[in-house]
Amino acid sequence: MTPNRRTLRVDRIACTGQGLCGELLPELIDLDEWGYPVIKDPTVPDRLRVHARRAVAACPRLALRTDDR
Repeated sequence: MTPNRRTLRVDRIACTGQGLCGELLPELIDLDEWGYPVIKDPTVPDRLRVHARRAVAACPRLALRTDDR
């Protein structure tokens, strides 16, 4: 049986580049020169799940999402 993996995604249409996600989750998200997120690795390690959920909840445009796979 494969364990659940949480993955991180950005809706590039909804994102306005405010950069909050990169500040809250720098382990997984870099910001480009305009403040838009660049996800380093979409797989969220168990140790960062709480932080990833916090970053998703804080996104002012609801552009950051996680899903279980």
